[in-house]
Amino acid sequence: MSADPATRAGHRDHPPRMGFFTDTSVCIGCKACEVACKEWNAVPEDGLSLSGMSYDNTVGLGASTWRHVAFIEQPVSAVVDAAEGVRWLMSSDVCKHCTESACLDVCPTGALFRTEFGTVVVQDDVCNGCGYCVPACPFGVIDRREQDGQAHKCTLCYDRLGAGLEPACAKACPTDSIQFGPLDELRERARLRVEDLREAGQDPRLYLEDPQDGIGGGGAFFLLLDEPEVYGLPPDPVVTTRDLAGMWKHVGIAAAGLAVTAVALGLGRRR
Repeated sequence: MSADPATRAGHRDHPPRMGFFTDTSVCIGCKACEVACKEWNAVPEDGLSLSGMSYDNTVGLGASTWRHVAFIEQPVSAVVDAAEGVRWLMSSDVCKHCTESACLDVCPTGALFRTEFGTVVVQDDVCNGCGYCVPACPFGVIDRREQDGQAHKCTLCYDRLGAGLEPACAKACPTDSIQFGPLDELRERARLRVEDLREAGQDPRLYLEDPQDGIGGGGAFFLLLDEPEVYGLPPDPVVTTRDLAGMWKHVGIAAAGLAVTAVALGLGRRR
């Protein structure tokens, strides 16, 4: 099981960046992470409906679903004692706690902030419900809750981290599919896991592990057994505010041009 973060964090004033590594190859779809997340964070019920998506009744992440276990059924042939069969792919999805976070860039009140652990958290008492963060997220993680109109998402159990505890979902995971710890250690562990699976004849790939990707790497990253699109994840996510500085530069130039034109017109009229 995951080591106690209190023993790995070092000096509490300068803890390393913490995160999640989700190894989907050992996820059994038990949903213990979903339940633990709701119980610890007092996340309200989001409905238990028949979605038509296998055993998936929560469908996706949202304001009241901070952990979502996806069930993917893939028809396969040449299965033992059968001509046809099904391969199950299961994955517990969560907020990616992006290194380059568009939600932080667009929040006008500072309700979203980066913690000392490198995670991204929404402050309920500061959020004004503007919803700018909702379309800014390249993964569709954040949403506003109808009951209070505010934005909500995974906090990576910020209160538990401050007390030296691991997040509730990782604590509850019976197979260690969800692993928590210093991000650098998790990345190295993930690369070794990929090598082991390839030696066993499987075709794993890491998703959001690379700090050079479009979001600067995720604070939560994944080992997948198929392409990201199969799991409902964007194949090449990019921080949606990457061109924001350039856009404001063009706006400033345009505004300056208009101001110069207005002054010139005013001077012309006086003459």
